[in-house]
Amino acid sequence: MVLKLKPACKDYLWGGHRLAEEYGVDFDGPVLAEAWELSCHPDGPSVIINGKYAGKTLTEYLEVEGLEVLGTHCRRFREFPILTKFIDAKDSLSVQVHPSNAYALRNEGQYGKTEMWYVLDAEPGAFLYYGFSREISKEEFAERIKNNTLLEVLNAVPVKKGDVLFIESGTLHAIGKGILIAEIQQNSNVTYRIYDYGRVGADGKLRDLHIEKALDVTNRIPLVKSGENYPHVADCDYFTVDKLNLDGKLTYRTQGTVDETSFLSILILDGTGTIFCKGEKVDYKKGDSIFLPANSGDWQIEGTCDALLTTIREKANPIRVGVNIGSSEISIGIVNDQNQLLDVKKYPTNPKRRYEEIIDETAENVLKILAENDIPLEQCVGVGVGVPGTIDRRKGHVIYSNNIRWEDVPLAKRLGEVIPCPVRIANDADCAALGEAVAGAGKNVGDLVMFTMGNGVGGGIILNGEVFEGGTIGGSEVGHQVIRANGRLCTCGRKGCLEAYVSVPALLKAARQVAGRDVSLDEIFELAKAGNVEMSEVVEQYTLMLGQGLVNIVNMFRPQLILLGGAMSTHAKELIEPLEDILKEDCFGGIHAPIPKLAIAELGSNAGMIGAANL
Repeated sequence: MVLKLKPACKDYLWGGHRLAEEYGVDFDGPVLAEAWELSCHPDGPSVIINGKYAGKTLTEYLEVEGLEVLGTHCRRFREFPILTKFIDAKDSLSVQVHPSNAYALRNEGQYGKTEMWYVLDAEPGAFLYYGFSREISKEEFAERIKNNTLLEVLNAVPVKKGDVLFIESGTLHAIGKGILIAEIQQNSNVTYRIYDYGRVGADGKLRDLHIEKALDVTNRIPLVKSGENYPHVADCDYFTVDKLNLDGKLTYRTQGTVDETSFLSILILDGTGTIFCKGEKVDYKKGDSIFLPANSGDWQIEGTCDALLTTIREKANPIRVGVNIGSSEISIGIVNDQNQLLDVKKYPTNPKRRYEEIIDETAENVLKILAENDIPLEQCVGVGVGVPGTIDRRKGHVIYSNNIRWEDVPLAKRLGEVIPCPVRIANDADCAALGEAVAGAGKNVGDLVMFTMGNGVGGGIILNGEVFEGGTIGGSEVGHQVIRANGRLCTCGRKGCLEAYVSVPALLKAARQVAGRDVSLDEIFELAKAGNVEMSEVVEQYTLMLGQGLVNIVNMFRPQLILLGGAMSTHAKELIEPLEDILKEDCFGGIHAPIPKLAIAELGSNAGMIGAANL
């Protein structure tokens, strides 16, 4: 699908009318300052003008098609990552600065802004401001704003057609009059105005300045322009921009491939021609904006053109945060791209508190552990949370969790209001299984099931490297399969569940009944190993019940590996051989069918954090 877009138009007072006259932007007003060519921003989304989505905004298109059309590299963003625009500065723009993500989210509720400028045209003598000419103190900065001498210490950069400037957040800047620019930026509309030449707005009043916030975020050290983006026009974690030129003679046609990693935005700066993709063709002209969804495949462009091609690359040196919320303790871990834990913070859950308090405290501690490790928020591509209970992963809701007394809790939404990156949640046992699959005993296995025997019996099913959720909410509950009709009463209210027989409390209860006293977990296995008949029978019966649960799962899912985890994992070594015998005897097909390998989980309590970070 090749989408052609109509821009949202802005009539800011400093604008001209060249975008309508020369770039074909459909606008009737006298002043057209900006045309937002590729935008999902609520202040001005672009509109699709061709195909079955004609008349729909780009935002509405994404709501129907899903964020998959943006590509896998965009999973780290909570929303559409960029905004592309044309800017016509008939008069000088205000001197301004954009905040970082962390500051903007804390103070404005949206992302900060890093951007790049490509100069389309510039009148003789035109210049723009780009940082300071020398380093200044915060006090001098404030004083010069106050006494209107700020321009004296700004770095005035003469520009011509084809020049490129990269403006990171915190960089003071201003486009001078007589300059036409194509801008690629983060999807944000946060700007702190510092100096505005004494201009008044449509209401006849001086336009607002944002001095205190600008003082907080501005980098006051002179910038050194480098060629670090080579061979790209611009390259950063938020966008990669390349220049395409077809002169219609030596180069009339070129082609490429849009794979599953990123969409492709084509902004036509000049020329005419046609774009082809999957049997579709769309004509283009100067000023047009074209969007090709991720995984569009091979595409071709022919004609004459100057164009900017924008994609999203993989983030450099990403880290993720994994959170495991338990009934007694919350663990937060920083996980790198090698699935190594860099740091862990643990603190009591105190589940009697309101869920809002627990979530807000978790958000604060996520930010705190990042700050303690000198990791900027921009480096974090996602936060995953494992929670006991029934989870709606798609909505990010905890439907019900008896362990922490939650019901219908919008966990992902509330956590995401503080943390500026995608938040995903899942059942804690699923997270533990995923952790073992990516970094533990199941690292080289695509299909596995993990049983965690502790106060209850949980488990996770990993098929083709993904957490198995089924067609509805809630995921798998391996501990609540019935292995004995009308058997023992389970904590879930049913009778005969696996959990009622192979949880740690169930084993301790069985041992107490035959011994006439309390017996510890270690003592049960020590006595059985020493030949104690009663404890040997307890362990044998425990193994038989667990084996039946394993057989049921094997017959349904045929995993390559079964992992034993939780508190019982310390004694799982004694269980593996008899469990293997049960699998060989009772699994459908017996010795003629593949029998999964049995192993002990390796990561312990870290599995949940690592798995959550991989959601």
